[in-house]
Amino acid sequence: MASASAALTAAVSLPSSKSSPLPTRTSITSLERIGFSKTCLYYRNVSIRGRVVSIRAQVTTEAPAKVEKISKKNEEDVVVNKFKPKNPYTGRCLLNTKITGDDAPGETWHMVFSTEGEVPYREGQSIGVIPDGVDKNGKPHKLRLYSIASSALGDFGDSKTVSLCVKRLVYTNEQGEIVKGVCSNFLCDLKPGAEVKITGPVGKEMLMPKDPNATIIMLATGTGIAPFRSFLWKMFFEKHEDYKFNGLAWLFLGVPTSSSLLYKEEFEKMKEKAPNNFRLDFAVSREQTNEKGIDWAEYKKQLKKGEQWNVEVY
Repeated sequence: MASASAALTAAVSLPSSKSSPLPTRTSITSLERIGFSKTCLYYRNVSIRGRVVSIRAQVTTEAPAKVEKISKKNEEDVVVNKFKPKNPYTGRCLLNTKITGDDAPGETWHMVFSTEGEVPYREGQSIGVIPDGVDKNGKPHKLRLYSIASSALGDFGDSKTVSLCVKRLVYTNEQGEIVKGVCSNFLCDLKPGAEVKITGPVGKEMLMPKDPNATIIMLATGTGIAPFRSFLWKMFFEKHEDYKFNGLAWLFLGVPTSSSLLYKEEFEKMKEKAPNNFRLDFAVSREQTNEKGIDWAEYKKQLKKGEQWNVEVY
């Protein structure tokens, strides 16, 4: 996640001569043109019988500008660690639904727990879950942290629930034994009405930016979408007297197959509702392939035609 501050070019082209300065860039948020520091690129091709088999490059550049990170650790009015492992909050499972297709590589579940408003959290925070049972040493299982997937109002809009997005962990070890993740399987197997021990909330570094005019770029794969779903619900599905999002939210979600796309219908509704404020891009790694791979020359033409050449990230 990044907010609108300093610009960084994410796409550059290899120069055709032995040394060449990089092009200028244009800021999306202003019309002034900003010049790059002079950068020299020297490269050498290694060929066998006229066929290039490798490229060796050496880059020299001026020292990068210092970037001051603004910490959110001192953020006020953010509750942290109200409930700890020795005294967790006991909630109940209200809803637990598998949200990936049957042919997806692995199961991902969306679950909603009751909190009765006792676990106040903010978009971008996490909670801990203590699974039932004991470990191999006979001691209670330790908590696992999960990013919250709902806005502060919760999926039901009453500030009395918290939601998670969890992938069931199952794998085969070196001995050929099937191993199941303790907490993920505990959560994915929960039935409505079952109790769940919750700690937290925790975390301040991933809090949703307060600026309603910010440009926010979100990149996620799989269940990493959880905190961004909480952002986007507040931005586009809720009404607040003191907050209305007028900036640009741009989400990139990567998954292995189309049946693994999480919350696809929700995000598409957001895009329909706010086409000028929400951009959505999916990257499906196991389906968007071809035998020869990417044709760079053709791909470059597509980027330029789509005005995606010299892309800037904020």
